[in-house]
Amino acid sequence: MDAQSYGSKNDRRQSETQHDLPRLLDRAARGAGLDRAQWHIQRKGDEQLAVRPLDGTEPRLVDDYVRHLVAELREYNAQRVPDARMRLRAVIHQGLVALADNGFAGTAVVATARLLNAPPLYDALAAHPHADLALLLSDDVFRSMVVGGHTTLTTEDFTHVTVRVKEYEATAWLRVPALGAPAAASHEPGTAEPGKPAVPASGEPAADRSAPAAAGGADGGARISNAYQADQVNVTNMAGPVDARGAVFGFGSAGG
Repeated sequence: MDAQSYGSKNDRRQSETQHDLPRLLDRAARGAGLDRAQWHIQRKGDEQLAVRPLDGTEPRLVDDYVRHLVAELREYNAQRVPDARMRLRAVIHQGLVALADNGFAGTAVVATARLLNAPPLYDALAAHPHADLALLLSDDVFRSMVVGGHTTLTTEDFTHVTVRVKEYEATAWLRVPALGAPAAASHEPGTAEPGKPAVPASGEPAADRSAPAAAGGADGGARISNAYQADQVNVTNMAGPVDARGAVFGFGSAGG
């Protein structure tokens, strides 16, 4: 995480950001059922690099944690003048990390730092001044968590971008939660000859992939079917508390 435009704030605003940022992150984590006290955190003013062990709750980090953080930022910024708002760039990557004498070491750490400084993140916040957060997932996280179907997010919620920072170049996936699904298709969409399926970045024809392909038809816009299909509706009666993270519910009368 990194706070946008921190350097342009006066001393008082900078101190306020450093005081409030970890508290917002802690509250968002608690709301998502995560414990930041178990994470290794490297703090640097308006920036934090958190390293957490793989424990099976990674989808909650990509999904619930970000959602709660957006809500915390919205409430926080609603009480402040524009110059005092906190807007964040956020990145999630995965890989091996070594604890070193002065922080963390490893190519995954370097990749995370490069992603955090990616121009598409800055551009997203500049293009959408009402948004409080812009998120970038590494391609590995996107494919394992989102394409893998482990979150409530879909591939249509992200825009494909190419990140080039210093010696680093990689595919990543951009989301501005305040916008919902991206207004435009991928910055570098796959192309197709007439009559042939488009080939996404993975090199696999969309029709051959088990997960949903990225958004876009021939006209580049997302297509959503609103057709009601009764044969695809399941009715389940539940009594007592239910953990339904990642579930999608529909409600209707007994008569249909």
